[in-house]
Amino acid sequence: MVSQFVSSHDVPLLNKLNFVFPEGTHAIGRLDQNSEGILLLTTNKKITKLLFQAVVPHLRTYLVQVKNKVVPDTIKKLANGIEISAPNGTVYKTTPCLIKLVNQPMGLAEVENPLHPNVQTSWLEITLTEGRFHQVRKMVAAVNHKCIRLIRTSIEEIKIEAMKPGDVIEMDEALFYKKLYLLAK
Repeated sequence: MVSQFVSSHDVPLLNKLNFVFPEGTHAIGRLDQNSEGILLLTTNKKITKLLFQAVVPHLRTYLVQVKNKVVPDTIKKLANGIEISAPNGTVYKTTPCLIKLVNQPMGLAEVENPLHPNVQTSWLEITLTEGRFHQVRKMVAAVNHKCIRLIRTSIEEIKIEAMKPGDVIEMDEALFYKKLYLLAK
C-alpha cells in the first residue's frame, strides 16, 4: 500500500487498514508501494522533524532479497558507499552502511515470487542512516543485483518483531522517544 491517507490515484491507502486513526495522523518517512515493513505514524509533527533533522541520524534496517548470489566483494562495495542515480540526472554517493549476508528469514508473510524456482537469490541485512531516492533498490542495482523483496524491519529500537502486514500497534509517546534515543540526544 502507499504510505499516505489520500491520493488522486486508485491505490491501496493507509485508511483501508482496520484501525481508526486520530485526526492529523501522518507517516514519518515512507515505504514505496513495492516495499514492506515498519512504518511509523504520528499526529506530532515535532517527531517527524526530530527524526529527519536530528544531529545524530537514525538507523533503519532492511531485509533485502536480491536476484543471484551475492559475493563478499559486492558486500564491501555496498558497505563503503556507492554511487546511485538521483533526481535531474545527478549522481549521489551513499554514506557507508552496515551490510551482511543472512539466511532466508523465517516467518515472513508469503508473497508471490516473480522468479523462476531455479533462480538463485540472496538475502542481505542493510542498516543505514538515510533512505534517499529509493536508495536500497538502487544500491543493489548498482552492483548488478535486482531487488526482489525489500522489508524495513526496524527504525532504531522500534522493531517489526511479530507484526504481520496490516497490523497497527499504538505506542506511548514516552516509550517512542526512549526507543528512538531522543531523550538522550
